[in-house]
Amino acid sequence: MIVAERYAKALMQLATETGNTDAVRSDMKAVHTICSESHEFIRFLESPVIKTDKKVEVMTSIFKGKVSDLSLSFLLLITRKSREAIISHIAAAFENQYKSNRNILTAVITSAHGLDEVTRKKVLDLVKEQTKAEVDLIEKVDPSTIGGFVLRIGDRQIDRTVSRQLAEMKKTLVKVN
Repeated sequence: MIVAERYAKALMQLATETGNTDAVRSDMKAVHTICSESHEFIRFLESPVIKTDKKVEVMTSIFKGKVSDLSLSFLLLITRKSREAIISHIAAAFENQYKSNRNILTAVITSAHGLDEVTRKKVLDLVKEQTKAEVDLIEKVDPSTIGGFVLRIGDRQIDRTVSRQLAEMKKTLVKVN
């Protein structure tokens, strides 16, 4: 969403100028979590029936003292500009801006049973070495992989699962017959 990206970029610039980048990141993560977990809150934000003044009042009561002054001012500004319906998108876009500015890549590893700490550290070190970036590793468990792993970094994917190897063997055997 282009509008959300623009607002997130503006917030990132302001947070950087004021030295509040980490605090604002934490605040935007909290905002995104609230939006993800509360459908009522999203309906409240999207409601054309509820007046802006009431939305500002509710936003203030929810976030005052829980987020930084910069984040609260930003949320209230967004609300006054009638952009409150995209607050969740702005919060997600801010996380992307943060990671981009800090050279942090997101890597997703999927395995049948999860990773132990030694394997997790080896994967992190390998990805850091290959990408020359900090890595935010997200682990997923998918028993259908049977064994092995799938590692996705951006648009690249490494599939070393047993299920893929079995599919390739089946394909080879079908060609032979």
